[in-house]
Amino acid sequence: MDKLSYRALIVDETKKNRFSRQIKEAFIKDLPDNDVLIRVHYSSLNYKDALSATGNRGVTKEYPHTPGIDAAGIVEESRVDTVKRGEKVIVTSYDLGMNTKGGFGQYICVPADWVVKLPRELNLKQSMIYGTAGFTAGMSIFKLTRTIRPEHGGILVTGATGGVGSLAAAILSHLGYRVTAVSGKTDTTFLEKLGVNDIINRDDFLKNTAPPILKPQWAGAIDTVGGQILATAIKSIKPDGIVTCCGNVASPDLPINVFPFILRGVSLLGIDSQHCPMEFRLKIWEKLATDWKFNLLESIYNEISLDKLNNKIDHILKGDLKGRTLINLD
Repeated sequence: MDKLSYRALIVDETKKNRFSRQIKEAFIKDLPDNDVLIRVHYSSLNYKDALSATGNRGVTKEYPHTPGIDAAGIVEESRVDTVKRGEKVIVTSYDLGMNTKGGFGQYICVPADWVVKLPRELNLKQSMIYGTAGFTAGMSIFKLTRTIRPEHGGILVTGATGGVGSLAAAILSHLGYRVTAVSGKTDTTFLEKLGVNDIINRDDFLKNTAPPILKPQWAGAIDTVGGQILATAIKSIKPDGIVTCCGNVASPDLPINVFPFILRGVSLLGIDSQHCPMEFRLKIWEKLATDWKFNLLESIYNEISLDKLNNKIDHILKGDLKGRTLINLD
């Protein structure tokens, strides 16, 4: 196997702070010396992948590098009894695609404790339609729905056409919640197909942000972007409501005071999918494979080959993509 070559997207630093991306031949022998070698069949594109692919040192410290924080495939070799050759598996989060060569190559080699066995209700493609985005949405939904039920009121989802937002909106609608989406996109067809009940343009949502607290409208919110949008969502939540936060593409700053927390009892829950304990990770994947699996799962993605990935990386950085972008490495 050490002499075997495979195709991968490789990001290289050609000059100081100047980066190139190319599909190149890579070799199994150059992968990390870890427990489990996996032949990757599908990956998916996330915002963090695009950051790694453009030389963001906050994500990836050393180049050349292969991004891809998601991978689903079949075990080729294993040094441990808990993961067996021929098993279908998922790897997301941890250090995959950040400083460990990731799913934008046809092979990865990872520690055994990063590996999740594919739930029998999912196939490899479906697992990557979810990917880190679906897993993050699932963590948010799990924490929110433990106390907020459909009869308590609607749920606000920000960044709703992105990966996390679109999957969160679709799953919440599937579970019977009334969903309000915040989006900068003018075409609402995609969100309507997901079962979203109400759509607010992002600019309209941010028109009245100065007051320290706003009219209570939603029982809960799933925020994917941070910044002023997150602050406005928190100000608009009903008493004892819950807001989950998993992103900072708008801003890492939170311009807000304590009033929503001490006058309405609003709870802000952070979502960290990268270091989620395995016991909780398995529970979320089981939910995604069964109770939360919605009928439109197969229509929320766009499938591309590795050769088409470069262009999509540019588009996700501009905020031009909707739903999920699936990479078929076969």
